[in-house]
Amino acid sequence: MAIVTPGFRGRRRAQADRLPPGQYLEDDFPVLSAGPTPRIPLDRWEFSIETATGPARVWTWAQLLAIAPETPTVDIHCVTKWSKLDTRWTGVSLDTLLTEVDTDAAFALVESYGGYTTNLPLADLLNGQAWIVYRYDGEDLRAEHGGPARLLVPHLYFWKSAKWVRRIHLLPRDQPGFWESLGYHDYGDPWREQRYAGD
Repeated sequence: MAIVTPGFRGRRRAQADRLPPGQYLEDDFPVLSAGPTPRIPLDRWEFSIETATGPARVWTWAQLLAIAPETPTVDIHCVTKWSKLDTRWTGVSLDTLLTEVDTDAAFALVESYGGYTTNLPLADLLNGQAWIVYRYDGEDLRAEHGGPARLLVPHLYFWKSAKWVRRIHLLPRDQPGFWESLGYHDYGDPWREQRYAGD
């Protein structure tokens, strides 16, 4: 007679409930990039949030680390159909960084070192939904995963969580980023399987 504990079945059910349609669980952390991995010396690294009238706020590496960090544990979902549950990060909430920025913008275009871009509604960067992260699973974020710092927006497909983040442009109108200009969905909700334009 096979014995399966209720706890084991319950955990599997809970994992299935957290897996968007068309996704499979991945134990590893695959590395996918649109180009070569940039290497940014920390003494030259900076991150800015810019409005239509120019730079609104700029942070050096030391200034970013001086902000009280948060440690979100979130599920992430790649458009290539893998999902990884309970990923642990350390970084700064976009709510905190945007506190000092006065804007009536509705959209954001995120730019990376290396030139990659992706677009999001500004609302998706607020209310505890997004961070600039610099540690993963208790260690400094490795370059192949977007280090020294990347955007983390776990409720959207992972291409929206731009690696090697450099700046966020706040815009009055939506402007497609790299993958969005090549036929990927403009929004990218994994629960609605918004992988490509028209989905």
